[in-house]
Amino acid sequence: MNLKSSLFDKSGSSESRIFYDEQKASQKLAIELVSMLPVRIVNRPVVFVCIGTDRSTGDSLGPLIGTLLNEKEITPFHVYGTLEDPIHAVNLEEKIQEIKGQHLDPIIIGIDACLGRLKSVGVIQIGEGPVKPGAGVKKELPEVGDYHITGIVNVSGFMEFFVLQNTRLNLVLKMAKVIANAIYEASSTYHPNHSWSSLKMDWDHEQTT
Repeated sequence: MNLKSSLFDKSGSSESRIFYDEQKASQKLAIELVSMLPVRIVNRPVVFVCIGTDRSTGDSLGPLIGTLLNEKEITPFHVYGTLEDPIHAVNLEEKIQEIKGQHLDPIIIGIDACLGRLKSVGVIQIGEGPVKPGAGVKKELPEVGDYHITGIVNVSGFMEFFVLQNTRLNLVLKMAKVIANAIYEASSTYHPNHSWSSLKMDWDHEQTT
């Protein structure tokens, strides 16, 4: 679970913020994802590392997303971290080494839950830079990813571990579905050198029909 990236609004940063329940949230997130990825690097695999544990409802966002993605065909993307085989504080370093051993120079996108301001609960953040697992509960863990997707699942500032344990699963599941659907949509349109234009054309067409 990541906390630091959500403590303050990042006006002017390269990070985008989308509420999970806004209209066409999955498609907007898919557009952000595809436009964020390199378009001229063909041979680097794109790997999603979904961090978290099913032992805490607030921290289950990552493995829920991984499980939902395992039920879909998301080639050319790869996904690690599910409810059955989670990536968490205990095995994080080992899992990252395994992933880097299986994929040559991967583009890694870290996915994690985080805490933030009350008005930001339900926001999905996507941008450059890694996630910082464990920051919300004062654990020192390696940063993960060239890019990140984080979901603000509850309020920060006091007794974060207790807050995570008492986060509503309903919210976490809805956010997980939005993110998983966005990654699925992005997987069908991400083709280096023309991925962004094809997805944007689809979006513009829907806006005008």
